[in-house]
Amino acid sequence: MRDTYNMPDYYSQIPMSKIIPFLKALRLNNDREWFAAHKAEYLDVKAEVEELAMRLISLVAEVEPSAAAMRVSDVTYRIYRDTRFSADKSPYKTHIGIFINPPFGKKSWRNGYYFHLEPGNCFVCGGNMPAPGPLMRAMRQSVYDNIEEYIDIVESAEFKAFFPTVGMDRLKMAPKGFPKDWEHIDYLKVKDFGTLMPVADNYLTSTGLAERLRPAIAQMKRLNDFINYAIDDYEGRL
Repeated sequence: MRDTYNMPDYYSQIPMSKIIPFLKALRLNNDREWFAAHKAEYLDVKAEVEELAMRLISLVAEVEPSAAAMRVSDVTYRIYRDTRFSADKSPYKTHIGIFINPPFGKKSWRNGYYFHLEPGNCFVCGGNMPAPGPLMRAMRQSVYDNIEEYIDIVESAEFKAFFPTVGMDRLKMAPKGFPKDWEHIDYLKVKDFGTLMPVADNYLTSTGLAERLRPAIAQMKRLNDFINYAIDDYEGRL
């Protein structure tokens, strides 16, 4: 018999946030029958996520004023998985994502601010998914053309205190169109210009979030501004 959580007892042991405990339980019971039986708990979690999203929007808006116009629906995702083209038929996601990407929203290619809640794998991330080839080349070209400015950002002590590296994955060889022997070629081998800071499970849901998160958001913005300038320039030429 598979393990299950007794939801009321489990929540009574962790009075802070209901998000992570619910996701832990859902990971063990990812089926529609269990979810339906615990719909009330999910609605509590959904309300908490929406409140958290509004807090995060407010924090991002301190450095990106256009974020203030964003709604919860602009930055959050459904918990229901699209299983049509996936071998994994689990009906529900076992993580919560909040992606604040002003001014165009979560479907824009511009770098934004992503907050991930998942038991044992929570993180704060600046950037976006790997971009289409021509757009990725434009970002690399911007780094190549403005390498001193880029190094000032990503190698600064303030930035590296939160984000030691840029890029979630890397090419083995120099990207096409750039000199292989360029002294800074490693900066161009990244497959995305994202940054990631792993955090504890209660980082985003415990008190004092604003004070902890503000300096990290400020550093994300430095790289986001650099990359978004290249994206906006590329899209403006289409």
